[in-house]
Parts: sequence; structure tokens; C-alpha cells
Amino acid sequence: MTECTVHALCRPVKLLTPTTWCMSLAARGLFPWAQLRLPRSIRPLSYDLTLNPDLDSMTFTGRTIIHMSVLHNTKCIVLHSAYLNITKATFKARGVTVLEYKPREQIAVAFTEVLKTGQDCVLTLEYSANLSHTYDGFYNSSYTEKDGSKRVLAATQFEPLSARKAFPCFDAPDFKATFLIRIRRKPNHLSLSNMPKAKTTQLPNDVIEDEFEKTSVNMSTYLVAFIVANFTHISRNVSETQVSVYSVPEKWEHTDYALDTGCKLLEFYNGFFEINYPLKKLDLVAIPDFLAGAMENWGLITFRETSLLVGKQSSNLEKQVVASVIAHELAHQWFGNLVTMRWWNDLWLNEGFATYMQYMSLQTVFPQLDIGNLFLAVRFRALDKDALNSSHAVSTEVNKPEQVEEMFDSVSYEKGASILLMLNASLPGDQQFRKGIIQYLKEFSGLNTDTNDLWNIVGEPHVFQGIIIILSWICSTTQVSNSSLVSAQHPNVSEMMSSWTSQKGFPLVTVSRKGGQVTLTQEHFRLTSDNATQTSSLWIIPVTYVTDNCSVAPECRRTFYLKTKSGTLKELPESVKWVKVNYRNTGFYITHYEDGGWAALIDALSHNVSVLTHEDRASLVHNMFALSRLGRVSFHQVLHLLKYMSNETHTSPVTEALLQLGVIYRLLDKRQEHRLVARMKVHAHAHTLAYLYTDNKPHCCQTPARCFHFESPGPSL
Repeated sequence: MTECTVHALCRPVKLLTPTTWCMSLAARGLFPWAQLRLPRSIRPLSYDLTLNPDLDSMTFTGRTIIHMSVLHNTKCIVLHSAYLNITKATFKARGVTVLEYKPREQIAVAFTEVLKTGQDCVLTLEYSANLSHTYDGFYNSSYTEKDGSKRVLAATQFEPLSARKAFPCFDAPDFKATFLIRIRRKPNHLSLSNMPKAKTTQLPNDVIEDEFEKTSVNMSTYLVAFIVANFTHISRNVSETQVSVYSVPEKWEHTDYALDTGCKLLEFYNGFFEINYPLKKLDLVAIPDFLAGAMENWGLITFRETSLLVGKQSSNLEKQVVASVIAHELAHQWFGNLVTMRWWNDLWLNEGFATYMQYMSLQTVFPQLDIGNLFLAVRFRALDKDALNSSHAVSTEVNKPEQVEEMFDSVSYEKGASILLMLNASLPGDQQFRKGIIQYLKEFSGLNTDTNDLWNIVGEPHVFQGIIIILSWICSTTQVSNSSLVSAQHPNVSEMMSSWTSQKGFPLVTVSRKGGQVTLTQEHFRLTSDNATQTSSLWIIPVTYVTDNCSVAPECRRTFYLKTKSGTLKELPESVKWVKVNYRNTGFYITHYEDGGWAALIDALSHNVSVLTHEDRASLVHNMFALSRLGRVSFHQVLHLLKYMSNETHTSPVTEALLQLGVIYRLLDKRQEHRLVARMKVHAHAHTLAYLYTDNKPHCCQTPARCFHFESPGPSL
């Protein structure tokens, strides 16, 4: 039965067909729809938009012509509109009445006759509104030039739910359509939109109308964008696409790095995805007053100035920030724009993929930026946040507008990227994951998907050609008990990955060794008031491990799958001194070592730090701090591990240690435990600082480490 919330314009009704429902409610002056998501009876085909912003009065007028197709018989059209004063509405050349329900930002047009399945129709809406002051929708902004003069501009920010504030539309990701856009402006401004300019017309009263080409692709409303401003630009061609960087005139000298970075990354993505960027142009626009870091509008990406512009003398860290944001937004042109999540509950399909590709692309195109260390730190922070009870599943229900906003968090971005890395690392061969995502992009190009669509594509047999042979070899060299973890068959990808997307949090894997037998146990890692971890949550975990016999090279890694609460890896050679789980920290879980496991690893590091990769050393540091907060290890054990830091040769373990110590220092400071702070400095801080201030490390490695210098109060020793 269709639900209907009780409010002034909608009351509970008996079960009716959509046609009868619309007619019944509209006839009584009631709003004919009672859900957050729009009815599926109408599908928009194309929009014809004309917008006329007035930057003096900070208002705008508009006209929207929507060409639609009727999918199911209906007597009403329901769409979105927010803060728009609709002055005229016509359907089939006749005026029609528009009903509005403001709490859900919806409007409706009801008819006496039935709109029949298969029928095409056109709705025209004229309206006026104020330019927004809240940096969403169609908003106004300003900046001051060096001579003190003030400049004004108008720009858009539609994701997630603000296209409806600029024009009436079907404002949901799966209502894709084409757009033809006209922008009116004064001669001293330029206008930009998603597509190249098709023509310019001089209108009365010194007004110019720019008409842009109709979009060559179907796109979601939140990706539509337009700007009216006094900007300048530089350009370069990549294949058949003109790439441009726009800025205020006084900062054009700071656009070179962004243009060079954007061109190189666009060329990389074209090749990596085996699908060329589909539009004729790609504009990167630095907006002086922009709330978000950046927005991936198709063909017109908008940025905060600090996320796009860097001077010629900028540091590697500043360039790393700019390159990361550009890489993320360009990845969205495929993940999010070309293939879009069906609804906001699967936002991670957009943001998790863009975040993953951001780091992967930069490691390939700009290895000098040392982006791998940044991604490692990001995964640690994602674990820290996901351990909180306030976290949520990667894919979770979204039934209210405020829940849509809440999806834009670390879970969708960083955890999403982390589980994609884990999946990639668990697959045999270097290209299996890439083959899967190329197939995913090609099969769903221009369409909408959900999480299951991705797993079904990546898990198709052709993607895993040769996997059985490889896993059979692994099992023949590492004998495993039947009750537990490994079989010659790779786990079903959908089943495995659903365990990571459908439930919140992540597992704690405890490693216990008795001679040649290693037992693994999983439980939910949760930081709560009582630190209770016992829940019914279970994950299918692609556990990787190395031993002291072979621990650094990729071929040393062994992979097995923990599907149940516990399992046993048998017949590990007695000569093996230690086992390190989660090779290079590619898995999204924390590991605890019992029965002398921690002591053996610490002893190994004290003799030779190179016995483990720097990612593994950093993960030991992170995991032990996390376990100390859970009460599984003592802080004395943490300090014992950190003693090896004086011999550390890489930035990532040190920065992780300093970050974790900083949290503890600040906590002790609040409690005025100055004596304990001083003792900690002797036991740990000196070891890490000894590493930081050596002179033989490149600048890009020193900078992030130095950011974690602490000012601890209290008496010095």
C-alpha cells in the first residue's frame, strides 16, 4: 500500500491506482503524491532551459520546457521545485494549475484526461527567484580585486538536491535527460555551461544570450551547471577535447599547473578506461567563494581556488592537494557522470570509485607526489571513523532529504575506496579488476546502477579467467583445514563484497599461533563506551599474510578467505618465527596478535626495519594504537613497539606514530597529566623526532611528517 504522511495537503487514502489517486486528491485541492521519491509514470527526455540572471538585483528569471514520455497511464505530473515562484505553466498550449508541497520540494500538475502510456508531451514552466546566498542552487558570489573594486558572479552547485532551486525538474539521479541551455548576460561577463557555446544573440537593452550545444549525453540534473562571471582562461587540446582552466583575471598565472595536470590525467583516464571522455570540452573553473572543495559537473568542473590554483613556487604538498582534487573530479566524468548510482543510498559507487581512482591515477601519472603514503593514511583514518558506533553501512537506506546529505562522509569516500583496493588486491593478476570496471562502464554507459550491478559484472566468469588455477596452486602450497578458510574456488564476489557494503564497521582479526597451527578469529571492531565487540556481524575477509621466510616482495603474499567466525591455517612450518597479516595494509580490517605474536614482530623490527614493507610497519603502529583504545594491548606494549622508530627509514610509519601520539598528548593535556606526558616524550617522541630531522629525505617526504610536531605542555625533563 502506498504510504501517505499526514499533513495539511495530504491525508491517508485507500489503495488507489496512480491515475485514480491523482484525480481524487487533485480534485479536492490536495497534493497528489505522498512520497519522497517521484512516481515512475513520467520520464523526462529533454530540457530546454533559458535563464536570465540579474547580478544587480541578485534575482533571476527562467523558462523550462520539459519534453516527457508517459511510461504508465496517469493524470498528474509530479516533479521538483524549491524557492521558485512559478508565474506561468502551459501544457498542450493551455494554461494549467500547479500545486506545490513545500516540505518535499515538489510540484504537481493534474489533468482531467488520462496521459496514456507511450504518449509524448511537453510542459512549459516560467518562474522567477532570488539568487541564493547559501552556495547551493543558482547562487551569487563576489570577490575583491587588487584595486579594491568588487566583482560579482553567479554560479551553480546542484549536488545533491539543489537543481530544483534553479529550474523545475525531475531532480533525482535516475531521471537522466539531455539539456539545451541558454544564458542571458551583460556584455562585460562571459557565461559557461556543460557544453560548448553554439551561438550568441544580441537582445534589446544591451543583453546577450548565449546558447550552448545540446548535451550529447543523457545526464542527471545534479550535473547541470552554468556560470556568469568575468573570468579569463588558458586552454589546450587532448585528443578531441579542449581542456580549459578559468580563473579571475588577476590569478591567471596560477593556472598552468592545473591545466598540465588536467590534460595528463584526462589522457590517462581515456586509456585506462578504454572509453574516451565523451564531451567536446572540459572546463576547470576556480571560483573565489565556493563552499565545496570541487564539483564534477559534466564538462564544467568547479573548484575552490585553493583546490585548483598554485603558483610556480608552490610546494609539492600544495601540488599534491591540487592534483588529488583534479584526479578525483576527472574520475567522476566516468564514475558518476557516465555511469550514475540509481539512488543516493549507493553514493559510494560515485565517490568511492572516484576516490580510489584518484590515488591510483596519481601513483601512475605523478609518482613524484608520493601519493601512496597519502592513501595509506586515508585508509587508517577511514578505519578510525568506521569504528565509531555512529558509523553506517556503505550502502544504506535513504528515505529523507537530510539522509541524502549525510551520505557525503568518510564511509562513502574513503571506506568505499578502501574496499575497492581490497577487492583489487584479492584478485589474481594485475588486470582482473581493471577488466571488470571497464566492462561495468561499457555495459552501463549512460545508465544508472546499484551496488549489485557492480559486483555481478566484476564477478562474471570472463573476468576471473585463470583464477581457479592460481588459487589451486596457493592451496597446494598452504594446506588448510576444511572447516575454515580456503577452497580452490574464489568466493562469490557479490557475496563477499556485500558483507562489506551492507553492514557497518569492519572486523578485528585475531591471530593465535600454536606451533605450526594458526587460528584466525573475526569479530566486529567497535569503539563504544564499554568497548564491546561481540556482535553477529560476519565478513568474508580476503586475509593476506607473509612470514619471515618471505615478507616484502609481492610474490611472498598468500591469500585465503575467512568466511566464518574462526578458521585454522594448519601446518605452517615450525621454523617460521612470525606471521604478519594484511600485507601492505590492503585489507580493511585491524589485526591483533596473541601468543607472543606481537613480541615476535617487534623483535624482528628491532633487528631490521626492512624485514617488512613500510606499509606493513605503519599498519602495525596504527593497529596497536587502535587495540590499546579497545583495551586489547597495554600502552606499555605500544611504547615498546615505537622504540624501533629511531631506525625507521620511511615517512609513513613515523607520521602515523606522531598522529596517534598527538591524540594522546592532547587527551593528557586536558587531564593535566603533565608528568605522564613528559615520560612519554622520553620513551617515544625522541625516537620519532630523530627520524624527522635527518637531512637525507626528499622535501615531499619531510613536509607531511613535520606537520605533526607537537607542543606538549608541562615541565620538561
